[in-house]
Amino acid sequence: MVKWTTKSLAVIAMLAIALVVAACGGDDDGGEAAPADQQAQTEEQAAGKVGVILPDAASSARWETADRKFLGEAFEAAGVEYDIQNANGDKAKFATIADQMINEGVNVLMLVNLDSPSAATVINKAKQQGIPTIDYDRLTLGGGADYYVSFDNVAVGREIGKGLVSCMQANGDDSGPVALLNGSPTDNNATLFKQGYEEEITGAGYEIAADQAVPDWDNTKAGTIFEQMYTKANGNFVGVAAANDGLGGAVAAVLKRNGDTDKIPTTGQDATVEGLQRVLLGSQCVSVYKPIQEEAGAAAELAIALAKGDKAAADQAATGQTEDPEAGTQVPSVLLQPIGVTKDNVSKPIEDGFVTAEDVCSNAQLQKACADAGIQ
Repeated sequence: MVKWTTKSLAVIAMLAIALVVAACGGDDDGGEAAPADQQAQTEEQAAGKVGVILPDAASSARWETADRKFLGEAFEAAGVEYDIQNANGDKAKFATIADQMINEGVNVLMLVNLDSPSAATVINKAKQQGIPTIDYDRLTLGGGADYYVSFDNVAVGREIGKGLVSCMQANGDDSGPVALLNGSPTDNNATLFKQGYEEEITGAGYEIAADQAVPDWDNTKAGTIFEQMYTKANGNFVGVAAANDGLGGAVAAVLKRNGDTDKIPTTGQDATVEGLQRVLLGSQCVSVYKPIQEEAGAAAELAIALAKGDKAAADQAATGQTEDPEAGTQVPSVLLQPIGVTKDNVSKPIEDGFVTAEDVCSNAQLQKACADAGIQ
């Protein structure tokens, strides 16, 4: 039997106290830090990650100057990780970007399609991985995206048509032949734009004398196509409905070469710097301002809710329905209203911060036109 002395018991007691203190200290350092780290990791996972694929940088300046900016700002404000990439008009690159994003673990995929078949393949891959998808700006026909965010694109076309009719009537042309230079045949939006402006033009009593689409919204091809239309008709048009500012610029260049800038009004869309400059100088009678910040904000709201696992909030935000005529289904949607831009309200996109007065009023001629339009 071990005989414990008073000294031995004192040493043992001191050692026991030291072990208890050390254990408590370990709890203070590790016990609190570990749950904090776990909480931060859980919050990061809850925030999710959104992948966004933009279509190109050539068809319209908006994709890089506006959409990328506003989407990024919205995700950053919400503390949501994101990856925005541009396919630069290449369907193979579009698919590669999508595969990369899916493999890297995005839990929401937002895309602007280059055409419906290639985008539908991407959407199907995302669905197989349980990743919700958002068609942004363009509906992927037959794709089955979970949500769609855009503008009322027939209304966009109507603004183009109303503006053109007003300009033709101001020229004293209450009837006559009109040329249509439409967007890409693979873009469902182009179909909707045309529906809107064609109804306005024919409804006002004008004849459609030429009607062609521009593959891939290519501005160079647009110039060639319209030159051929113009030559075939001997320039006998009272107006030209061009589906966006890029195509409108191609038309304006042909009209200028032929001395018809002041005789044949043309149109555009997107309220780009170049489009607004032509509106100010009179070589384009109307553009259409689509407040991209609102569109990006609405899409980001859906994506953020989905990234955080809050499908109910996403469903609540998508208050509209859009028919997918190919699939025969209704897609939960957010559809915004466009604003026609003429000389009378050309300052609107500048006042909203969509473009800057410095960029639009970039030379002496434009500075005078800006001053006349009340742009400071």
